Amino acid sequence: MSSWIIAMMLGASILLGGFGLWALLWGIRTGQFDDKNKFIDGALQDSEEALHDAIMMEEKKKKIVQKRKEKGYRPPD
Repeated sequence: MSSWIIAMMLGASILLGGFGLWALLWGIRTGQFDDKNKFIDGALQDSEEALHDAIMMEEKKKKIVQKRKEKGYRPPD
C-alpha cells in the first residue's frame, strides 16, 4: 500500500474515534445515560413474591451484620 492510503486511513480513524469520544462525553454530561425511573419501573413490574424475597434477603443481611458486630468483627480498611 502506498503511504498516502495509510495516512488517509489513519486520519479517518482518528477523526471517527475523536467524534465517538466527543459523543460519549456529551451523552454523559447531558444525562443521556441516567434512568431516573429504573427502580420505580422495576418495583412496579416485579411480582409480589420477588419483592418478598428481596425483603427477606435484606433482613438476613441485617442479622449477619448484627452478629458480626456482637462478635467484634471489623471489616478490613
